[in-house]
Amino acid sequence: MVDNSIVQNVSVRTAEDIRPAAEALKAAFNERLPGWAVVPTANIASKAPMIDANGDVLALGVFGFAEEEEKAWEEGRIALHSPLHRACRYESEPFWVNKDGFRTAQPNPYLDSIDLNNFEKRARCKSSLVFPLHLPFGQIGAVFAGPHSPEREDLSEEFAAHADELSVYAHRFIAGYAKVVRKRQWLPADCQLTKREVECLRWAAIGKTDKEISLILSRSHATVRFHIQNAGEKLDAVNRSQTIFKAGQLGYLGLAA
Repeated sequence: MVDNSIVQNVSVRTAEDIRPAAEALKAAFNERLPGWAVVPTANIASKAPMIDANGDVLALGVFGFAEEEEKAWEEGRIALHSPLHRACRYESEPFWVNKDGFRTAQPNPYLDSIDLNNFEKRARCKSSLVFPLHLPFGQIGAVFAGPHSPEREDLSEEFAAHADELSVYAHRFIAGYAKVVRKRQWLPADCQLTKREVECLRWAAIGKTDKEISLILSRSHATVRFHIQNAGEKLDAVNRSQTIFKAGQLGYLGLAA
């Protein structure tokens, strides 16, 4: 059951909240998963470590990692090649994983195709409980938790008992942190695209030319070009590719069911 007092304690509203919220998150995880390592990241695509208001690295000052471990975690190849990070791109709910496969509350065929060969070396653990966090603008954060004991590979009991609750605390902390540290507004505020603009961009996103889109939608070539250019102006994009990219970040181009 989610504890509302913990939700408040792990919430980040200002930079000064970051360290106490991180400490509250660690305490919540440690109470339910005693002796486990906890590794939060606000952006799996970035090597920059999470820091508090004073610039101190949270992995070192709060989550108990040694300097060598933190530097290793910052290596770019981990984010690109770790099966844990890769799975976070395809799954938005908690899961646990070891060399034998991924376990989720609901089936996800995308995870079944992820290569788990040489798992321990590539994932830097024998097993992990993972909380993926899909944030606005296409950013993906995560909290990774795993037992220090090298014998522990089956995390099914802890997953069943604590995954849903800890996911709430992880999301509140990471989402708040991401808002506080975001320094630049990459996308225009309150950008609203029309149904026709979205239709054209969805076809463009899968490689269709303006001429092909005009045939698909039974509209003129000029009309299709107008809709895509108009969307680009709304999104403050410099070209067609950036228009599609920004529309995707805002969730306009999600795959149809």
